[in-house]
Amino acid sequence: MPSSRGFRDRSDDSLLTLVGEVPELVRNLVIAEVDSAKAWAVSAGKDAGMGGVWFLVALFFLFWSLPALAAFTIIGLSSWMPAWLASLIVVVIALAAAAVFALMGIARLKKLNRSNPVKAVQIDAKIVKDVADDF
Repeated sequence: MPSSRGFRDRSDDSLLTLVGEVPELVRNLVIAEVDSAKAWAVSAGKDAGMGGVWFLVALFFLFWSLPALAAFTIIGLSSWMPAWLASLIVVVIALAAAAVFALMGIARLKKLNRSNPVKAVQIDAKIVKDVADDF
């Protein structure tokens, strides 16, 4: 009879029944680990792709800030009037945008290290090894 969590009470099952179900449980574990690895690879690929896109956007703004910096220098040196201030504002905005997009890219790439199914497999293998060593 299933419990409140949906699991059967296994206390009345015989030892042979429980041992007979071990191959199916191992098969299910391997399938679950492979599915987890596939999901992680897809997620890691998306995060790496989006991180790369944010870095490209940051590089775009950084690239176009160089002509603005040159215009700032020329205007600032040729006349000490508000024209150089406008150029300075453009440079500051472009650099701020580049910094924001670079930080977004870094944050997206940091997601790659959060969940790694290889660690889960290593933990499972260590548990099985420890249990086997006990016998």
